[in-house]
Amino acid sequence: MARCVPPRALRAGAALAVILALAGCIGVPDRARSVRAAPPPRAELAPGLAPPADAVPGSTPAAASAPGRIGTGSVKVALVVPLSGQGANLGAAMRNAAELAIEEYQQPDLQILVRDDRGSPDGAREATSAAIAEGAELVLGPLFAANVAAASATARAAGKPVIAFSTDASVAGPGTYLLSFLPQAEVDRIVDESVAGGRRSFAALIPENAYGNAVEAQFREAVARKGARLVGIERYAPGAPEPAIARLGGLITGPGAQADTLFLPETADGLPNVAAALTKAGFAPSRVRPIGTAVWNEPRLFALPALQGGRFAAPDTGGFGNFAGRYQARFGTSPPRVASLAYDAVSLSAALARQYGTQRFADATLTKSAGFAGVDGTFRFRADGLSDRALAVHEIRNNASSVVSPAPRALAKPGT
Repeated sequence: MARCVPPRALRAGAALAVILALAGCIGVPDRARSVRAAPPPRAELAPGLAPPADAVPGSTPAAASAPGRIGTGSVKVALVVPLSGQGANLGAAMRNAAELAIEEYQQPDLQILVRDDRGSPDGAREATSAAIAEGAELVLGPLFAANVAAASATARAAGKPVIAFSTDASVAGPGTYLLSFLPQAEVDRIVDESVAGGRRSFAALIPENAYGNAVEAQFREAVARKGARLVGIERYAPGAPEPAIARLGGLITGPGAQADTLFLPETADGLPNVAAALTKAGFAPSRVRPIGTAVWNEPRLFALPALQGGRFAAPDTGGFGNFAGRYQARFGTSPPRVASLAYDAVSLSAALARQYGTQRFADATLTKSAGFAGVDGTFRFRADGLSDRALAVHEIRNNASSVVSPAPRALAKPGT
């Protein structure tokens, strides 16, 4: 009979770790199992994620000082990020996060080949090609959509998977997985929570820009999937929401408002203008609840009258807060939000290399339905390259936000 191998214990004070979510034991049973209903897969700790006993905060291991490389393991993985050109500051922080992940993992058999994509598609193509020629089995990055497309074409030709950091769903596909914070998952979460809380009639004000285009179809699908009504939807030119608000008219204002929920997928820069126009039009968030996505998660928005009682979907903040503290202690500066993605990508690579042998980066391994858990909560890659995330729902009230629905520990069955 196959036996489950328990994960190694984590040492006290270990940093937040990527967790391998295994649907069952590793190994093949020696007889057929009876078919029965099973509970959702539970996550198991990936072995060896605690810092080495002799790790000293602020120290730099000798391996990390080698130009363009982090770690000395036999399994090579490329980290393709902008270290010059557009986004160089973000790329440098992601390289730091990768170094932190290697330091905090217990002796991973991993070597990160850090390559500069120069913030351009040509640079991404060249960096990916060079890393694969040096033996990289997996590409982490790039950050920008056009660069992801270029790197993916090169990696696909070589039969290597890509875990990229772009939020543009159009560059995802078989073998190119997006680890980023995708608005589609946030839309699903906030609509699901709204309907679960008794909301049944939705309206939407959506900007005429790329972000609005990305969320509109997902919003329509999510409302329909939950059996709710879409009573009105209007698009507006960025910076000029007043005509769209007027067209929605009595659907969202006054005591006879037909909608009980208003979806506002606007950025932190554009939302104050939209909120002011709504207030001027007589919008009352106590009657029609405003909802949004993770771009709302900005303290400067929490005092807007039109958003009081509003809710948005975003990762739990505790995981990133702990990561940011360790990053600050190690590098003397606060990390940008995307840095945790590089940390999770490297930690996941190390865990898969340890756990899955030659199948470590196979599509079937990367797309396990139970997913993986990291700094920003549980996530999983889908066969189409997009990702699902376990997100919390936050509520804005009294110039602050608080979690009203924690992120679930396990992801729902795909498609539900």
